[in-house]
Amino acid sequence: MNTSSSSAPSASSKSKAMIGSWKAAASLKRLRPSWRKVSIIAIAGFLAGCTSVPLPPASMPGAAPVPAGVRPGDAGPLPPPRLLGKSRWIAVHWSELPGFEEDSLFEAWNAWIKSCERPGPVFAPLCGEVRRLSIASAQEQRDWMVARLQPYRVESLQGSADGLLTSYYEPVLRASRRPGGGYEVPVYRTPATLGNRKPWFSRQEIDTLPEARAALQGREIAWVDNPVEVMSLHIQGSGRLNITEPDGSQRVVRVAYAGSNEQPFRSVTQWLFEQGEGKMLAPWVESTKVWAYKNPQRVQQMLWSNPRYTFFQEQPLSEFDAAFGPKGAQGVPLTPGRSIAVDPGSIPYGTPVWLASRGGAANLQKLVLAQDTGSAIVGAVRADYFAGTGIDAGLLASRVNQPLRLWALWPK
Repeated sequence: MNTSSSSAPSASSKSKAMIGSWKAAASLKRLRPSWRKVSIIAIAGFLAGCTSVPLPPASMPGAAPVPAGVRPGDAGPLPPPRLLGKSRWIAVHWSELPGFEEDSLFEAWNAWIKSCERPGPVFAPLCGEVRRLSIASAQEQRDWMVARLQPYRVESLQGSADGLLTSYYEPVLRASRRPGGGYEVPVYRTPATLGNRKPWFSRQEIDTLPEARAALQGREIAWVDNPVEVMSLHIQGSGRLNITEPDGSQRVVRVAYAGSNEQPFRSVTQWLFEQGEGKMLAPWVESTKVWAYKNPQRVQQMLWSNPRYTFFQEQPLSEFDAAFGPKGAQGVPLTPGRSIAVDPGSIPYGTPVWLASRGGAANLQKLVLAQDTGSAIVGAVRADYFAGTGIDAGLLASRVNQPLRLWALWPK
């Protein structure tokens, strides 16, 4: 789950280690198997002996010719608009979807199969066909979508189809099961008293009040060597820890969102801007590390500017699990580049969505699945794009802030 939500050592010697930890995480990229390769193996085994889904003929004898620029099966009358709680859906022809004929649908089909692990009642009847189509050609998949789904342009209730795309990722951090040796910033499980008060203690109170510290005693999953990276973990809502165990061995685990203190989220980047630092040109984790290195005496002040605090649960990470991201709000693992977080009041979980966004970070025209949400993802045409795991994904996620249009694909 993507959240918009660490405590920090104040000594200068601790802050000097911040820059190196980002580079150290780069070596972890070699540990990640190809999600595409793993997915192919899993799907091939599951679908052995299955046949492709019969598709309707492109045209029937005696049928009227299809107008130029309109796909076969896409020339009929359109259904009326649909109203959801926060959005209005306007039916369109498939020809309106930019890039529909060019997308490599195989990657999206992996995400769609994941959604079929927990489908809603509207999409559950299609899941058998979706699974069988995973071994079909892209053309067969496209023809099936046109035959079975109706695209709707997503608009605000006021009629605007323009929105905002941002991005998030799964960070990878170095960690230790025991504090010391530079590893001083804890990653906590949820405290037993979390529900006793709402909101729970703020980030500053967690670092300073004896009552809050006592409630978290013994709840440490691990300790990390860089407070800025822990803040990034809190904001993203999940991540991976390359943990050094007490016996010196190392293993990678996932820490998934388990709850928050329900305090308001405040942007650290905005705080730095208000301090006269100007607009951060580099990705915020990198630029914030540089600022912390130069201003070790103000690191805690910066961290305390965001009162939101996130708690985690540790999860084992198999080779197959490592090919996917953490579970989103739908309850299924996210697929890099094919899962988005949405406002469920505008687009229900599990809905296939056509996404179009052009900007300095990326030009995207592709099929994605609505599988997650976040506290900052509010409104009709609003999405957070799951970029994947590790440094490269983090660099992309930090740059994406650009215009967006969405089309929900709904069963006919």
